[in-house]
Amino acid sequence: MSLEQKLAAFLAPDQLLTSREAMRPYECDALSAYHQVPRVVVVPNTREQVERIVRTCAEFGVPLVTRGAGTGLSGGALPLAEGCLMSLARFNRILDIDPANRTATVEPGVRNLAISEAVAPHGLYYAPDPSSQIACSIGGNVAENSGGVHCLKYGLTVHNVLEVKVITIDGEWLTLGGRALDAPGLDLLAVMHGSEGLLGVIMEVTVKLLPQPDLARVVLAAFDGVGAAGEAVAAIIGAGIVPAGLEMMDRLAIEVAEAYCGAGYPLDCAAILLCEVDGNEAEVAAQIDEVRALVTASGAREVRVSNSEAERLTFWAGRKAAFPALGRVAPDYFCMDGTIPRRHLAQVLERIAALSSEYGLPVANVFHAGDGNLHPLIAFDANSDDELARAERLGSAILQLCVEVGGTVTGEHGVGVEKLNEMCLQFTPATLEQFHALKQAFDPHGLLNPGKAVPTLNRCAEFGAMHVHRGQLPHPELERF
Repeated sequence: MSLEQKLAAFLAPDQLLTSREAMRPYECDALSAYHQVPRVVVVPNTREQVERIVRTCAEFGVPLVTRGAGTGLSGGALPLAEGCLMSLARFNRILDIDPANRTATVEPGVRNLAISEAVAPHGLYYAPDPSSQIACSIGGNVAENSGGVHCLKYGLTVHNVLEVKVITIDGEWLTLGGRALDAPGLDLLAVMHGSEGLLGVIMEVTVKLLPQPDLARVVLAAFDGVGAAGEAVAAIIGAGIVPAGLEMMDRLAIEVAEAYCGAGYPLDCAAILLCEVDGNEAEVAAQIDEVRALVTASGAREVRVSNSEAERLTFWAGRKAAFPALGRVAPDYFCMDGTIPRRHLAQVLERIAALSSEYGLPVANVFHAGDGNLHPLIAFDANSDDELARAERLGSAILQLCVEVGGTVTGEHGVGVEKLNEMCLQFTPATLEQFHALKQAFDPHGLLNPGKAVPTLNRCAEFGAMHVHRGQLPHPELERF
């Protein structure tokens, strides 16, 4: 009996896709430059079916890639030609809302924004808000440890989840964390966040909910240079203010976002900052005055403050639309995700501008300035092999720059297939071996999303040899290969 025959024994025809055309919609995630039609696609709608799918793949030794909403930006849900792609889109129920304890328990296919919409009548909301929150699913948010514009004050997904239930490759159920303030044993809940589908299949998530603030207002400050905007970021944080959100956009990002959604951004500046503060009315009023003074002292040429909830949402609309808005410049983009110390913002942005000229590709910068999480958007045409190759090299150069200044290759989008080589720049072979050991503890036969997130030592050796040939050694310890 074949894998397909075994699956057909318990899945309906619309749950088992085997024709090439039927599987096309699953060939990539939001990193569309890389695509691959899998051997088979399964779309279960019960927990029992998921258990049987996992066990069947283990029995046949077939790799299993789990997919959520497909909004990931690093190729984490890229299928394998010989593998099974499992979509959890039908697991979209909110199982429980507990206003007294401020929690909600949801299935993995529930949209991020749907949680806040469901709990709004209780005066609550779910804080992490990726730009794709209207579409991205909570299971994918856990797998990638997603953030959002409000992560500076309220944290990433890992800081807002109490409990996760997963199925291992053996079909065993694990409950990680708990609904109390602390849970016994090792903190495997944190390990599951950002694990990119390598350790288990996420089936249920219990999230923390927060009370909606009495008031939130946004300061929009325009600057003639990105350096001045970076100084303003340092001044705000240095003053002890913890904004709900602190975002920066450069000239190209401003132009495309304004053309896309008409947020009212000034077009005669080099960069804007969006700084949101929230709390009670007196607290917000005092912090708005302080932020206004700080950005003005840092050289802001124009400062606006939202005067209504509608205007606040309009200010954020342009920021959240920046990614799709880049389609006005080119049909494709790579969204880098390096994170750097805030003090290097101006230096790194200036170097990115130089790299953009060097590689002949436009780069729009829109990012979480408060925590140094950069999102340079490299615009290119994937139909041109030369442009794709240049975009890949430019992206690698940007991530290498982030590591050189003491940062990381990813802040919230994950490694997937996009940043495998750059992992070799950041981590030593000994550390990578520990990552592989953790993977083996959960998945001894390497069937869950293989080839993602953690590079092999051989791959790093080849990448190191390439850099040595160019006179650039990514990490001293790679010499021993």
